[in-house]
Amino acid sequence: MSDQTDSMSELAELIKHWGKELGFQQVGICRPSPERHAEYYQQWLDNGYHGEMDYMRSRAALRLDPLELHPKTRSIIAVRMDYLPPDVDTVKILDHPTRAYISRYALGRDYHKTLRKRLAMLADKISAHAGPASQRPFVDSAPVLERACAERAGLGWIGKNTMLINPKAGSWFFLGELFTELELPVDPPHTEKHCGSCKACLDICPTQAFAGPFELDARKCISYLTIELNGAIPKQFRKAIGNRVFGCDDCQLICPWNKFAKPTDEQDFKPRHGLDSAELVDLFMWDEETFSRNTQGSPIKRIGYERWLRNLAIGLGNGQRCEKVTAALQARLNFSPLVHEHVQWALKQLNA
Repeated sequence: MSDQTDSMSELAELIKHWGKELGFQQVGICRPSPERHAEYYQQWLDNGYHGEMDYMRSRAALRLDPLELHPKTRSIIAVRMDYLPPDVDTVKILDHPTRAYISRYALGRDYHKTLRKRLAMLADKISAHAGPASQRPFVDSAPVLERACAERAGLGWIGKNTMLINPKAGSWFFLGELFTELELPVDPPHTEKHCGSCKACLDICPTQAFAGPFELDARKCISYLTIELNGAIPKQFRKAIGNRVFGCDDCQLICPWNKFAKPTDEQDFKPRHGLDSAELVDLFMWDEETFSRNTQGSPIKRIGYERWLRNLAIGLGNGQRCEKVTAALQARLNFSPLVHEHVQWALKQLNA
């Protein structure tokens, strides 16, 4: 028994070493148990905070019990990978009403593919060393309580803004998991919250989406409104959205722990097509073919061209009136009923 324990301990150390070689900044291990997080998640659903994200409820059983997702799992290997791009002066973009703010995580290539590929490579290394084992990688789109896994694996704590915060790296990172049937030694979990009395993230939220500390009402969140919501964006949130056309980072930008965040040298996450400083009107003038080409392999592609125009119309309506903007809006006026509504709103705002 002792030899087997020593062998698993050595393997765990190798896994962490391989993980860093593959570009993960940190690797931790936990058991496949949701513990208290299952109760929090169920309450979140019961409050209706998931909005139109019906998959959050329909696949809740898989999220609440990892063994339902991968029955042979004995350990979860949790990883994080930094994505903060260098030389992106985000605050200035937010203060520049003619430019489009795109959440930092979406400026480069789709992180799902990058992380999943690296996790698959990690699984191959484990199998080559320890023999064939049932293993399965997950990144974001799968029904996994990722932040709960990461917290239990010691990668950080879930902060008041519901993001995972690491004391040495802030929160600008992606998470992924490798479910394995190997029974590896676990890492000490993060059991303490280190937000203290700070509530800057709650106060800065443009749409006041936090019902309280650690409690996000997604129906009011700009990331939900600009990415997950299929129909019209409720009028009461449009002014507050400002020039944020895909996601929102305000609750991370204000977090004092992000002074420890480090820029990534990962090529996949570096900004493409000038999206870190693009003018709203220039993006709005993309035709559908240009949108498809420029968002190929990007997280932005999933919202589609129609919602891209919807979001940009709001940004233009919150910006500055000029002949170029007015002409661009009028040119898209009859693209679809959804776009029509938001273009009309934008024109009304600019003419007010």
